[in-house]
Amino acid sequence: MKYELVLVRFGEIVIKGRNRNRFETMLLTQIRTALKSFEKLEFVRSYARVYIRLNGESYERVAERLKDIFGIMSFSPVIGSELELEAIREHSLQLIRRLSARPRTFKVSVNRGWKSYPHSSPEMNHLVGSHVLRNTPDLKVDVHHPDVELKIDIQKELAYIYCEVVKGAGGFPLGMNGKAMLLLSGGIDSPVAGWMAMRKGLKVEAVHFHSYPYTSEQAKDKVVALAKRLAYYGGKIRLHLVPFTELQTKLAQSGHDNLIITLMRRSMLRIAEKLAEQNGALAIVTGDSLGQVASQTLGSMNVIGRSAALPLLRPLVMMDKQDIIGYAERIGTYETSILPYEDCCTLFVPKSPAINPNLKIVERAEAMMGGELERLIDEAVRGTEVVVLKDGPSGDDASERPEDAWF
Repeated sequence: MKYELVLVRFGEIVIKGRNRNRFETMLLTQIRTALKSFEKLEFVRSYARVYIRLNGESYERVAERLKDIFGIMSFSPVIGSELELEAIREHSLQLIRRLSARPRTFKVSVNRGWKSYPHSSPEMNHLVGSHVLRNTPDLKVDVHHPDVELKIDIQKELAYIYCEVVKGAGGFPLGMNGKAMLLLSGGIDSPVAGWMAMRKGLKVEAVHFHSYPYTSEQAKDKVVALAKRLAYYGGKIRLHLVPFTELQTKLAQSGHDNLIITLMRRSMLRIAEKLAEQNGALAIVTGDSLGQVASQTLGSMNVIGRSAALPLLRPLVMMDKQDIIGYAERIGTYETSILPYEDCCTLFVPKSPAINPNLKIVERAEAMMGGELERLIDEAVRGTEVVVLKDGPSGDDASERPEDAWF
């Protein structure tokens, strides 16, 4: 069935009161950008929704892209009808007849957005429903559990008629709630955490720690691929590749084997915080899930988290692993995440890592390194390479000099 219009409904942004106009404008801009390859589309903004005129473009292809745009609550392929009663009734009948799966029961639900329309919503339910019944004798009305619900949205310019409601990604338009730095490893969890942060309106820049030559180029390429998949949802993403070899080696030689993971992750947070300050980010996002590994016990997260002043956002903290895997499969990162290329987090792992580290002992271990620790952290920041990854698998990547990354 060929549709001519798509009705797009907004998500959480409808609660934003006086700022609503700005948020709706932001979402419309992101919809236009995401659908820029469809050259024939026309966009009309209305109250809490956008209408997209297809002009011959494929609805199915447009729908696939709309599903992944943050801020969209749902959308529907619709038929636009003149406001005369007979036109609405006839278009409604045509839509029912053209459904690919023939229903046995139906109901009519009319929303009279234009309150000056001469018939009330209950009257329209009856006037349209009776017309459909007379012309489809095998169809019956079921107002409680119908096979199909024929929806009619009456606005001042047109009546919009549809049956299908497709769930969108929800959340807020990307960037509406500020910027955060995402600690992106090569595992399953952190890309999902990044997607969830983006869904809540955060623009993210990814930070990855690599320890060449202990970690391979394939491990780095794996992270680039994960960041690029996140760029599909965000238009583009900046990936900060932090050289971690010297600092990680120094920590491994400190003589505090059971604390190596704690010390390493505290240093990672300090580096991420410096990058955040230089790039205007106000939080750090991690893929921590409570109790999953030694560094994610409540005691470990407490001690590790105290090394950073910025808020730590942990979208997965209360989720089970299987639920996280489900999200990874849904957003298209799972198959890449399970590739067998190790990252720096798997290096120098002790047999018995501390699961409830003592903050004072950890701080004492760091103090024993004197200014060397801070020097290595600053060197890692200065040596960071930034890669800009653009929307989709065919986007062109661009590298930035380290000194360019701070502006």
